[in-house]
Amino acid sequence: MNTNPQEGKIWGGVDTHADTHTAAVVDHLGRRLGAAEFKADHKGYFRLRGWMNSYGPVAAVGIEGTGSYGAGLSRFLQALDTEVVEVDRPNRQTRHREGKSDTADALAAARAVLSGRAAGIPKAGTGRVEALRVFTVARRSAHKARTQAILQVRDLIVTAPSSLREQLQPLTAPARIRACARLRPSDSLDPRNAVKAALKALARRCQTLTTEIRQHDHHIQQLCARINPALLSAPGVGPQTAAALLIAAGDNPHRLRSRAAFAALCGAAPTPASSGKTGTRHRLNRGGNRQANRALWTIAVNRLRSDPRTQTYRNRRRAQGKTNPEIIRCLKRYIANEIHTLLTNPPPTPDPQQLRALRQQARITLQTAAHHLQTTPTRLSQLERGLHHDTTLTTRYHTWLTTQQPN
Repeated sequence: MNTNPQEGKIWGGVDTHADTHTAAVVDHLGRRLGAAEFKADHKGYFRLRGWMNSYGPVAAVGIEGTGSYGAGLSRFLQALDTEVVEVDRPNRQTRHREGKSDTADALAAARAVLSGRAAGIPKAGTGRVEALRVFTVARRSAHKARTQAILQVRDLIVTAPSSLREQLQPLTAPARIRACARLRPSDSLDPRNAVKAALKALARRCQTLTTEIRQHDHHIQQLCARINPALLSAPGVGPQTAAALLIAAGDNPHRLRSRAAFAALCGAAPTPASSGKTGTRHRLNRGGNRQANRALWTIAVNRLRSDPRTQTYRNRRRAQGKTNPEIIRCLKRYIANEIHTLLTNPPPTPDPQQLRALRQQARITLQTAAHHLQTTPTRLSQLERGLHHDTTLTTRYHTWLTTQQPN
């Protein structure tokens, strides 16, 4: 009689690459059953799944690089209700001892899932957060290219002919870009006209990239408002920080089992460093998603500037002997806990697009509504157009407008 419920099942592991994927399967004792290579396309995914099923029912598949080369295979298997587990690269000591090969990495991934060492749920990558990630990547690239062009304009002006340098060097960076874009070089190839032509080309590039960045910013803000308006309206959170945190959590934020797991993902959870006679101590976590970690830092700094509650906390910790970097690290952990709640259980927020329709139905002006809510007409107009996000004010505004509707 079979008393082991795992017996008869198999566990898969996949080492992913750009053109091919190497798969391996093991039994419930971790023994190798087989290994094979498949093309990294849709037909290859079908063959890989059929090959695994030929060894028995698949309990789970561990995949390396579910956010890069393994993204397509991960989505394919999840769509077929196959449990997919995200696997980090093999342990360096194990790799040094047993060698490096695609098959060995695939076997290590399968055994990591079997033992429970790998248990991370990969991002779904099929919703609005994936669109947000794409726009963020494009914006970051455009921002870096614009910065490079601005620095090149500055450097060319340093070595430009005296008359041109004296004209452009005193200007601020934005004014310098506008002035360079208006230059009119002649067809002559003398040094002065060559510098003018180069400066004009770089300035026009800056202006084009600025337009592109504004378009990306618009898309990012709109997506953040649709995905999680409560997060965007949290104190100290802007579109860029909200985007970084949403991307870190993915389209399926409930894969983050606890606040501690999210803090570890963002690198905001201290790492234990106790040993022997050394008492309980922790060291700074240098791992995790660095973009999300930077977002938490930005929120902490913004709140230290404008949030009275955070300023009170800072003063209390200073009295206890904490330094500013230590206070910010503590704040990042508290903020990570708050963000985890907003990601996994956001409070209900009225749709801002309904506000203007409700106000017009009740024949109420912005000035009247602003006077009643003790705010400004500009703020309410921004709420109605989705240019500003404030969950508390939006809820109050929506509740009041509902009571003012004609019978």
